[in-house]
Amino acid sequence: MPSTSQPSLPTKRAFVVQLHAEAQVEQGEFRGRVEHVVSMRATHFHSLEELTAFMVQVVTTLPEDDPES
Repeated sequence: MPSTSQPSLPTKRAFVVQLHAEAQVEQGEFRGRVEHVVSMRATHFHSLEELTAFMVQVVTTLPEDDPES
């Protein structure tokens, strides 16, 4: 009998975050590029707020049709 529960780490919520070589994370300077794995949508960010805003925007606009993704 297949499980009806969703995976705890769904692929539709997977992102790749690449930090700029000169970003000083230890000082709170976040800049780089983020890409959503499933849709391949990507953007550059210059702050932690921009990074999280992109992630929230992508996750909240995804269709809910595939419980496995």
